[in-house]
Amino acid sequence: METIDIARLKSGEVNLGTSIMAVQFKDGVVVGADSRTTTGSYIANRVTDKLTHVHDRIYCCRSGSAADTQAIADIVHYYLQLHTQTSGSPPSVHTAATMFQKLCYDNKDALSAGIIVAGWDKEVGPSVYNIPLGGGLFKQPWAIGGSGSTYVYGYCDATYKEGWDRDQTVDFVKNTLALAMSRDGSSGGVIRMCVITEDKVERLFVPGDQLPKFWQGKEVLGSTTKDADLAAAVAMAVDA
Repeated sequence: METIDIARLKSGEVNLGTSIMAVQFKDGVVVGADSRTTTGSYIANRVTDKLTHVHDRIYCCRSGSAADTQAIADIVHYYLQLHTQTSGSPPSVHTAATMFQKLCYDNKDALSAGIIVAGWDKEVGPSVYNIPLGGGLFKQPWAIGGSGSTYVYGYCDATYKEGWDRDQTVDFVKNTLALAMSRDGSSGGVIRMCVITEDKVERLFVPGDQLPKFWQGKEVLGSTTKDADLAAAVAMAVDA
């Protein structure tokens, strides 16, 4: 009987090579992500929505395997709806994050999933939880994840300040994601953001041609070298 090589399938699996982020501010949280989904080096989808609704005021950002993270988010969404029906009140962000963490930790050998959970609840207000590969659970004022995050940790450390308002937090998320997308080949497309407060959930969209611009270097080959410079060049002596 022909067998399926799981390792071979995994190597070409649809992957959210990603830049994701969530930042807490006084009245709520801002979550954001790029929109590129890859299958190996092929861009399978350039306008993916990686911000997933799991309850009225709770969202998650997904990185890793698209199939794994979609399945986990669907399961948590189901249990949070069940929790609301049985308890008569909406779940806390910590409850949602703990559900994600348990699923990720109990199945850590079979899953490729890095998730950020953020939202607002009446017990705590705004909160952000980071669940990296392996199933840890960390409460932080801001969290970044995905392949693009390695390029912007220094920028986040140097820039983030407590006490920001909504607009300052949105600008911070937008600039951070734009920087990550410019450096990371597995991140790109557009920026999707979500502002979650007690009153509402507001979706924001930044098209690819309106992303913040930063220094991108200059053309080196073929643009600055002159014929006179080439004529003046002297070959280096090499011992026979």
